[in-house]
Amino acid sequence: MSRLERLLLHLGSRTPREVHDPLRRQAAVALLLVPAPDRLLLIRRADRLGDPWSGHLALPGGRQEPADASLLETAIRETAEEVGIALDAAQRVAQLDDLAPMTPQLPPITVRPYVFRLDAAPEVRPNVEVAAHHWVPLATLAATGALGLAELEVGGTRRQVEGYALPGGLLWGMTERILTPVVRAWATAPPPDD
Repeated sequence: MSRLERLLLHLGSRTPREVHDPLRRQAAVALLLVPAPDRLLLIRRADRLGDPWSGHLALPGGRQEPADASLLETAIRETAEEVGIALDAAQRVAQLDDLAPMTPQLPPITVRPYVFRLDAAPEVRPNVEVAAHHWVPLATLAATGALGLAELEVGGTRRQVEGYALPGGLLWGMTERILTPVVRAWATAPPPDD
């Protein structure tokens, strides 16, 4: 069994923490994992005036729309819209804990991450909301020193945040909080069987 398969079994066996707060809009993101080498898809959001996540590294996803029957459907729809990847609900292997922004300047929102396993990295066809995309190896994120403190300006204030310094920018905030437990579980999974 591969390290990725062990990670997916671990994630799929957990009971996720769900937050139901009527004062917060709901959103969903898709964590797309592919093997050989084990990696995930990150996007860099396009710079847009008034968008609090403008230019950030992120996972494909967005807010639930009235036509979405579920948050899983939101993650699937948003992934198709933003990066042109058609997901199937059968590719979903896990749901992670719901998260909310820790910064009061951000909109009141709850984000539900879903994990999808794909056999290979599909072609990415980003729309105007996505400035760039990268298939990032989990080994890069799990490397010693990859996660650390960085200083950046948020809302006119200098802050120290925990994040991953990647060639495409700093991965921090909710996306870092979603990915770090996944990366740690992958890194501590036993090596592949021979």
